[in-house]
Amino acid sequence: MSNIVNKLRSSILTSATKAKEGHIASAFSILDILWVLYDSILKNDPSQPNWDQRDRFVLSKGHGSLGLYAVLSEKGYFDPSIMDTFASKNSILGGHPDSNKVPGVEASTGSLGHGFPMAVGMALGMKIKLNKKRVFVIIGDGECNEGTIWEGALLASHHKLGNLCCIIDHNHSGDRALDLGNLKAKFTAFGWNCSEMAGHDHAEIANTLSSLEENRPNLVVAHTIKGKGCPEMESNPSWHHRAPTANELPSLLNSLA
Repeated sequence: MSNIVNKLRSSILTSATKAKEGHIASAFSILDILWVLYDSILKNDPSQPNWDQRDRFVLSKGHGSLGLYAVLSEKGYFDPSIMDTFASKNSILGGHPDSNKVPGVEASTGSLGHGFPMAVGMALGMKIKLNKKRVFVIIGDGECNEGTIWEGALLASHHKLGNLCCIIDHNHSGDRALDLGNLKAKFTAFGWNCSEMAGHDHAEIANTLSSLEENRPNLVVAHTIKGKGCPEMESNPSWHHRAPTANELPSLLNSLA
């Protein structure tokens, strides 16, 4: 697993360097979770992105788009060479994912707090239609500052959306601005089934996401490191939104672990 994730990190670094744009550290924070989701959890078919019986995934923290793009390209949703066009004028790959352009992207996200209620709506609609597939959504811990997160959490609990799983990327990047407290306890109080996992341990991610409750919504607090795998970026706020220079790229690629 580490080899494939490092391959994806390399692709992300190279694409961001060429574009001079991208939230690399945010993408690295969720990359292991994304890979396990698409490799062993989600029921999906890259040759039929709109297959009705697919599980849905929403990246609510849309600025981590490079992580999703790297995984989708590796899984065959689009040609990996398109990664080289990231953030260019005519590219399908923008700074935030666009569901009208990118195969496999279920919701256009970017404004924090919007993707999560979209996922709640998807799950409710699928429950009403008796579609037995599931909806997974990743939100950032800083995103939990948004009121729409808690409105959506109340609604999902009220409708007992056992087909919904929300994963919090708990990388503590917003701790300097606001202490979020115990997120597991907060969602538990809202009626969710809550658990925690090591967000970079593939076996633990797979086990946790394969053991979800079916009668109420599921919340998983993923303990992650922002910039994981690139020592220079790990928990380093200066890398929140900046791309490497061409001179920096070789050393960053060599440091990937």
